[in-house]
Amino acid sequence: MAIKYKLIQKGEPGVVGGGTKKWYANMATDGEQTVDDIVKAIEKFSALSEADIRGVIIALENVIQDALTNSKIVRLDKLGSLYPSLSSEGIATPEEFTAQKHIKNVKANYRPGKRITDALKAATLQRVK
Repeated sequence: MAIKYKLIQKGEPGVVGGGTKKWYANMATDGEQTVDDIVKAIEKFSALSEADIRGVIIALENVIQDALTNSKIVRLDKLGSLYPSLSSEGIATPEEFTAQKHIKNVKANYRPGKRITDALKAATLQRVK
């Protein structure tokens, strides 16, 4: 298997008419892997039943949600880490700030573990049309 990409042409940001256009590599995803697919794949490497695996995945999702919504970093050893982040607009004084009005985005970020990062670095690349 290879990481697939395609080339797309982009103009220069902020330049009227796009300026000098250049070609850039862009990910070309190849479908998706659902929880059902993951459960079947794990079943091949485990003595656990489909129901047990599915239960663990659902429980993991619940535990991660709870941890992230309580401002915790979730470290999943070799899988990597999930951590909450937010962005807000700048305000002149702290007294003016309200979360509802000034926090614009709350999300979860993922930082892959070393094995995943190494696998991606070593992966072959394949250009698709």
